Amino acid sequence: MANRPAVLMQLVASAYAVAEKAGTIVQKVLQSGELGIVEKSGANDLQTLADRLVQKSICASLSKSFPKVTIIGEEELPAEAVEEDLIENGQSSLILQKSCPDQYASLKEEELVVWVDPLDGTKEYTEGLLDHVTVLIGIAYGGTAIAGVINQPFYNYQMGAGASLGRTLWGVLGLGAFGFQLQEVPDGKRIITTTRSHSNKLVIDAVQAMEPHDVIRVGGAGNKIIQLVEGKASAYVFASPGCKKWDTCAPEAILHAVGGKLTDMHGNAYTYDANVKHMNSAGVLAALRNHEYYLSRVPQAVLQALPSN
Repeated sequence: MANRPAVLMQLVASAYAVAEKAGTIVQKVLQSGELGIVEKSGANDLQTLADRLVQKSICASLSKSFPKVTIIGEEELPAEAVEEDLIENGQSSLILQKSCPDQYASLKEEELVVWVDPLDGTKEYTEGLLDHVTVLIGIAYGGTAIAGVINQPFYNYQMGAGASLGRTLWGVLGLGAFGFQLQEVPDGKRIITTTRSHSNKLVIDAVQAMEPHDVIRVGGAGNKIIQLVEGKASAYVFASPGCKKWDTCAPEAILHAVGGKLTDMHGNAYTYDANVKHMNSAGVLAALRNHEYYLSRVPQAVLQALPSN
């Protein structure tokens, strides 16, 4: 009898299936035209019906299959019964067939923490910038992001009615990342991706200090990391608090799985254990290659303005 897959691979396989279902929910809410928008802390911090339904779906589905895993979601939702049609029990057979990296093969459920952003790029979702939108499920062990799943519900949406809509990327440290074609920005080109709706003087100063040939301003942390691994941008620079652990856990795991690096603006790693504070107070600096170069360019005034913790 074949050995049962490692707990981590089971969890990633479930997260993949759950993320695919989440993508379908996000599409259906948009098609309904009833987004159910509420402001949380202001006009740039929105929540929609899709955020609420997807978080319920992901958290309830993974809790049912992995009751000892700690799950932390972005949205503060009331404890209530979850409709049966939101539960996803499936697993990706492709992921279950892959070997778990040795260092994670004996992990137990209770050692894993899952960070969920049900709809990364909510503001862009409400504005019709659909390619910015992602669903993020990150998995951490010992404070380190070790696996991640990113669903892009509207991937290909501009290709017309016949196009296959949506895709799911995933990765595990020590195994690699899948669901996309890894590409790098041409040599000698510095293209910076940064926020489109949360900019300020610190962000602008840090971006300019990189001496970029081009700057791409888009929504969503997941979307920005996809730009790095698909060769559309060289570095993701966000010299400001604002990102949270659920924004960066899944993208960081996928970026690190292909040899990239994500840190705060001081070059310190973020930790993702269950008790850590949720805000990434010292910003985000990520690159597929040459992270040290971008780190060396961060202005002293920016570093002094951002807490190092």
